Amino acid sequence: MVLIGFDGFQALDLVGPMEVFSKANTYAPTGGATPFRYGLAIASASGDTIVSNSGLQISGAVPLGKLADDLDTIMVSGGSVEALGDSPEGRSLLLWLKTHARNARRVASVCTGAFVLGAAGLLEGRRATTHWANCGRLQEMFPGTQVVADAIYVADGKVYTSAGVTAGIDLALALVEQDLGAEVALAVARDLVLYLRRPGGQSQFSANLAAQAQASDRFRELLRWIAEHPTDDLGLPALADRAAMSERNFGRLFKAQTGMTPSTYVELVRLDRAKMLLETTNWPLARIAERSGLGSVPTFIRACHRRIGVTPEQYRARFRLPAVAGEAPGNTP
Repeated sequence: MVLIGFDGFQALDLVGPMEVFSKANTYAPTGGATPFRYGLAIASASGDTIVSNSGLQISGAVPLGKLADDLDTIMVSGGSVEALGDSPEGRSLLLWLKTHARNARRVASVCTGAFVLGAAGLLEGRRATTHWANCGRLQEMFPGTQVVADAIYVADGKVYTSAGVTAGIDLALALVEQDLGAEVALAVARDLVLYLRRPGGQSQFSANLAAQAQASDRFRELLRWIAEHPTDDLGLPALADRAAMSERNFGRLFKAQTGMTPSTYVELVRLDRAKMLLETTNWPLARIAERSGLGSVPTFIRACHRRIGVTPEQYRARFRLPAVAGEAPGNTP
């Protein structure tokens, strides 16, 4: 397995997955004639020292030309794709990928490393993702790719792409699970003190964070209040009154500030709360609908279909925490 960096790479994109695979060697089964072990190498186009965008230096990188031809997994880190650009280093990396990717069992990228895979022609006709801030650009540059903007990581055939920074750890854990099973992947996650091993279909960010990123201070405080009170009256008249504005002016400014209508934001906030309860409790759907502000099970089901394309039961089956899955439904209020 080789992890590829370049000058301007993002440090965690490289060392995060490296730690996961290294730690997996600790928990890999030791029985059998040929015990499983990841053989790990950090490589770059020319080898020697590579410098991250934060100034971290990694010395001793293997030159691409000295790597074996029969690599199992190739993972390209993200970072400053502009710095890589049309440089000799960038051209060498793309030529090497085009030649060696076809023989590898898997090819993966972290964050903006997806642009490198795209430039090498590896994303054509495939689904892919990258950091949420760069998804639009990825789609523009590679129109033959179906960019999945709201996913932690995406697998399409032998090509795997992941979102920003820590999502590379999630992808690495998924690859460990593919190779060694869920028990080893969870052991690695526990060892690295990860709160949750996030499945690929999880959102990169919540509706609340997405809206707050665009809003002014005045609206940001209201957004936080809405997120903290999903079961309150959050209709347009009540919100406009809380903002001391007319309904018409409030609705217009809210959309300008957040990119969505008040009703859309409220539904997304309530759905975020419902998803959290699906993941962390065994509560019946009626209780979750009530405690998230969605009100009724039919409303809850319609919101799930409209926003995430699955039923609440399907979401729970996929994303519920292992510790919760084995518990009987509780009576906690």
